[in-house]
Amino acid sequence: MNQTDRHLRAIPVYVLLPPYTLLMDVAGPVEVLRRANIEQEDILFDYRFIAARPTQTTSIGLTLSDLLPLPNRIPEGALVVVSGSVTPPPDADDIEEENGLIATWLKTAIRPGVTLVTICSGAVLAARAGLLEGYACTTHAACIEEVQQYAPTARVLDNRLYVEDRERYSSAGISTGTDLMLHIVSKLTSPMTALTIARHMVVYMRRTGADPQLSPWLSGRNHVHPAIHRVQDAIMADPAHGWSLSELAGIGAMSARHISRLFQEHAGLSVTAYVNLMRVTLARDVLTNSRLDMERVAEKSGFASPRHMRRVWSKYNELPPSHYRRSATE
Repeated sequence: MNQTDRHLRAIPVYVLLPPYTLLMDVAGPVEVLRRANIEQEDILFDYRFIAARPTQTTSIGLTLSDLLPLPNRIPEGALVVVSGSVTPPPDADDIEEENGLIATWLKTAIRPGVTLVTICSGAVLAARAGLLEGYACTTHAACIEEVQQYAPTARVLDNRLYVEDRERYSSAGISTGTDLMLHIVSKLTSPMTALTIARHMVVYMRRTGADPQLSPWLSGRNHVHPAIHRVQDAIMADPAHGWSLSELAGIGAMSARHISRLFQEHAGLSVTAYVNLMRVTLARDVLTNSRLDMERVAEKSGFASPRHMRRVWSKYNELPPSHYRRSATE
């Protein structure tokens, strides 16, 4: 891809394809990046595909060609995404040699300032390169022991969709590469961008209880009901507005009673609770990024008074509003 004038800056992304690349490990995450380039204008994810040889066989027998060689140097701020692979057939030649070459290249290419992303069994290659020592990570369940053998000081976590530890991101099996890339895009662009991409791809913003927390802006979005998403989009765009149930029902093109039932069923919380959560989230952002007094923060966030804001705030946050104000000034 080439940078366009439409985006403010570019992040180079090197997608590394090992022998017998698991194609879904590539297609899902890169589709997230492709959509991210369409949905927002701040960052261009300038992705390209690299390998130890110009052609690569994939898990489904499709051959990928015109792959770029492993570069001599990865620029500062880049992402290196290492795809997983499947077990090669018994008659496959030079697979171990090629994987060794990739591990050697990774060892020299990944340095502070470069972010490593492993998908599925891609963590095995990163472990062979010594890049997971001292880091928390995850991988496909079938590869956990192998990663532990190559990286004895790594904390290899199971039952995770993905793990983030400083400049190391790793995902579990196959489809979780899409979940991980949505998480990365959410951090680098905005939660709304990631949500829009997930809805376009008709996938959930999944996480387990042990995975990194989603942004509060994405709460209640783990569903695919279009009318409820429309209502949530409206609330999220202007949390401080005095939303009435009848107004939101009109946006969803349904009765007030029906939207109340569907909202609880699909979003997992009531309409009122969702509006309050969005207002509290807005208030937290205002507190963190401004020096406005509590009365102005409450007003900008849709609360009748600072007392009202604190009362609602306590239902969603263990720490008081003043904590976020202190964090902003430290």
